[in-house]
Amino acid sequence: MMEVIPSRVFNILFIYLDIIWLVALAVILVVFKRFQALIAGIIGGLIYFLVDYGIFYLLLDTRVVEGASTVWLLLWLSISYGFTNFVWIWLWLDRDGHALSWSILIISGWLAVAFLSQNFGGSFAEVTIYRGTGSYHGVMALLLFIGYAIFVIKNLRSREKKIKIGWILAIGILVQFSWEAVLLISGIREPSIIPLAINSLIETNMGLPFLFLIHRAISSRYDEGLKRVT
Repeated sequence: MMEVIPSRVFNILFIYLDIIWLVALAVILVVFKRFQALIAGIIGGLIYFLVDYGIFYLLLDTRVVEGASTVWLLLWLSISYGFTNFVWIWLWLDRDGHALSWSILIISGWLAVAFLSQNFGGSFAEVTIYRGTGSYHGVMALLLFIGYAIFVIKNLRSREKKIKIGWILAIGILVQFSWEAVLLISGIREPSIIPLAINSLIETNMGLPFLFLIHRAISSRYDEGLKRVT
């Protein structure tokens, strides 16, 4: 199996700016009472940390961090992309007519953090991180297949309102593609199209069918302000 090794090289300023951005995003969610999305983001960050540190680093030994404490660096990294990914996906699944606005906010935040750190972080220490993927992309692809196969079979058997698989697929691909593209064009990710393509198709996308079902179950009972739907 072809080994895809996504790597990033960035300075410590990138981390500081990203933390400011994460706090700002959380405040915006609170101000607009998007509490479901906020909680989903917090849970997403914890899940990413469990996977990245617990599985990739401790169990599989595929995650490597150079220039920083592994546990603290992976905690920040997991919260950063776990939080923003889950928040963005949840807001998109809300289908409240504001998906484009939230998308512009999040993508522009990623761009600002990446390019500001590249422009003004020359005097800060440098961090390098990378991971192999050959040992688990197959499992991810299997989960991807299972999730979408469930939806396909349900749609083929049902005469009622069908699940919009294309829409869910678009979310799953575009969320990961967006931040992978930001890393690539800002020079943080190595200049290769392979990690961009494979990661966008598999990594976040594999969880979208399951997250869609969770979102539908919760939003049918509670609104974004966490008030019970009557």
